[in-house]
Amino acid sequence: MSLLDAPPTSRPRTAARMLLGGILVFAGVSHLTFAREEFVAQVPDWFPVSDDPVVIGSGVVEITLGAALLAFGRGRIGVGLLAAAFFIAIFPGNIAQYVEHTDAFGLDTDRKRFVRLFFQPVLVAWALWATGAWRDRPQR
Repeated sequence: MSLLDAPPTSRPRTAARMLLGGILVFAGVSHLTFAREEFVAQVPDWFPVSDDPVVIGSGVVEITLGAALLAFGRGRIGVGLLAAAFFIAIFPGNIAQYVEHTDAFGLDTDRKRFVRLFFQPVLVAWALWATGAWRDRPQR
């Protein structure tokens, strides 16, 4: 078995993968359109790339990952690992939003921003569980 030839999975995992894919596509489209300013506000000041290219790039990545989750059932392990890595990679931005007291998406108190931090590990676990990436990954 390889990352591109996953065994069949359960209906709940498939449904969770499809839901996550749809959410990622929606989030990516929102990066590029109606919520762009909100996402720009979330890019930390210390990040070495200007805000708009970061938002555009992350939107494109989210659309790509979401579409791949929807379309590539047999390649779901690799996509799940990439999605989990993406959620980990953007976590410092969530921490920065909390530390820098940045308001965006209704997260207008430190408490709300702090609670949000606990949802990022949930997204990582969701990506790994829904795709079977941890369970079905190729063993050496």
